[in-house]
Amino acid sequence: MSGGDIAGLIAAGVFAVLVLLLAVPIWKLGRVFDELRKAIRTVTDETTPLLEEVTSTVSTTHRQLKTVDGITSNVSDASANISALSSLIAATVGAPLIKVSAFSYGVRSAFAGRTSPARRRRSR
Repeated sequence: MSGGDIAGLIAAGVFAVLVLLLAVPIWKLGRVFDELRKAIRTVTDETTPLLEEVTSTVSTTHRQLKTVDGITSNVSDASANISALSSLIAATVGAPLIKVSAFSYGVRSAFAGRTSPARRRRSR
């Protein structure tokens, strides 16, 4: 064997070791990709039912909000009617009550003024 043949064998051996050293990270990277694929598949499988449940919840909530909107509208109408009724009662009963109370105050003042004698002033 000549020196060139030995150098070729050494270069081939170094190249084989280099290939083996590079094969290990590539092998591990392949396993990482397999795990990543499994994780994505799991997330996809669990997300689909979750989205269906969220859709169902949102539609149920929407129906309930429609019901609450109807109730709120009816309460608003009832409060407007009660306000109108209280204004009517105040106008109907309030004005005569004020007149009666003013009359009774005047009568009381008149009787109170009669019972106490008035002081006479001296003229100079």
